[in-house]
Amino acid sequence: MSDASGVSSGSSMVRSRRKVVGVPTQCWCGVEVAILMSKSERNPYRRYHRCSYAASKKLENDNHCFKWVDEALLEEIYVFKNKMNNLEEVVKEITVARADGEQKVFEKMEIKLEKELFDRMEEVLVEAKWSMKKMCVGVVIGCIVGFVIIKLV
Repeated sequence: MSDASGVSSGSSMVRSRRKVVGVPTQCWCGVEVAILMSKSERNPYRRYHRCSYAASKKLENDNHCFKWVDEALLEEIYVFKNKMNNLEEVVKEITVARADGEQKVFEKMEIKLEKELFDRMEEVLVEAKWSMKKMCVGVVIGCIVGFVIIKLV
């Protein structure tokens, strides 16, 4: 179709006359979309999507699907870029949530270890106090025995 390339770019229609974002696959009339090549002087060899029915009947200035391939692919790229940005945000949120969860686990472990350390230190102090008491008793007994021995001699 030689004059199809003169139609305004990006004006793809759907049943409800909404613009199709990205690569069109079906015209509003239900017919599959074909990829054709422009033969006009204005857009030589530029590829475009066109309703197969409208292309076969060589219809012009109709409401059937028409869209430049390069523009459709750019729209697809923008859609994927937005999806990628959304996924990056989700990954960031998951990473933050995971870091928060790991921080909570770390804090619980830290509290548990501090409690175990405190309990062990308490045991060691009790044991040290008991040893100190035994030593003091031994020293007192030793002093008394030594004093008694000195008095007897």
